[in-house]
Amino acid sequence: MLRPLIRAVSRAGRGLGRPVAALGVGTALCLGALAAAPAASATTGATGPGGLPAPTSTLQQVTDFGPNPTNLKMYLYVPQHVHPHPAVIVALHYCGGSGPAFFGGTEYASLADQYGFIVIYPSVTRTSLVCFDVSTPGALTHDGNSDPVGIVSMVRYVEKAYHADKQQVFATGISSGAMMTNVLLGDYPDVFAAGSAMSGVPFGCFATTDGSLWNSTCSSGQLSMTPEQWGDLARAAYPTYHGPRPRMQLWHGTADAVLLYPNFNGEVAQWTNVLHADLAYVDSPQPTWTHSVYVDKAGKVQVDAYSVAGEDHNLGFHYFDWAKLAIQFFGITDHQDD
Repeated sequence: MLRPLIRAVSRAGRGLGRPVAALGVGTALCLGALAAAPAASATTGATGPGGLPAPTSTLQQVTDFGPNPTNLKMYLYVPQHVHPHPAVIVALHYCGGSGPAFFGGTEYASLADQYGFIVIYPSVTRTSLVCFDVSTPGALTHDGNSDPVGIVSMVRYVEKAYHADKQQVFATGISSGAMMTNVLLGDYPDVFAAGSAMSGVPFGCFATTDGSLWNSTCSSGQLSMTPEQWGDLARAAYPTYHGPRPRMQLWHGTADAVLLYPNFNGEVAQWTNVLHADLAYVDSPQPTWTHSVYVDKAGKVQVDAYSVAGEDHNLGFHYFDWAKLAIQFFGITDHQDD
């Protein structure tokens, strides 16, 4: 069932989750630091984040989309000129955020207008910690009993309702959403073709068994493993799967004080191990960026890693163009440009 929302959601909600209070040993809350932003409209000439034209279609809420053990909400953006068999991007919000806030604070809907893909914006409904579950055993298992199940139900709904290309399904997110991007690629390598994670942690790093959904050892960058150990964590989510694995793009600021920078190194180690990728070259697209590209034996880019010197946890809202670089990495701009 589709439920129309307003045509252009307010562009507020551009800050990221950050810990603001301790709840017992090793537990913390993340809340969205909502930065003021101009409201967007659907009128001609209106602009969204990064100066792109504001979205022209309507964000809709979808209900009854399939198994959803944690009662996530599903919001959907279908551009007016959607491509036949479109690609699908799952865009995942930060702690304290929501699907509509992420729609309003990122470029993905505007890029969907340009390239004809569909965007799914999952939204957490739990109130104790408004973050995606990337911690419980049920979240770190293929076909478990937590958020990944509901998110994949959303994907399958879109694949069926819009005849989407099952080979062109991608995940992306910031902070908690970046962490979930890592989880989805580990849990469902048969569903996702690639991901782009902005300021996240490796798959399994945030694992807990106390119900807190927060792991201070991981967030502080103190969980150290070999590349093989990191890779084993991701492979263990779906141990019977032996098919191709999704590619990964990674972003992190060196001054991140919420999910500390060593987590970036862990992500690179994990996914280069999983994808059997070796360093091909390093360049600097911008003065503070170190861009490391890892390829497989065939020379195909498997891991695309951006380290940004001096940047904090709000990196994703300081460089709006990362969304364009993400869809370029996915290959959407190669295949679906008009």
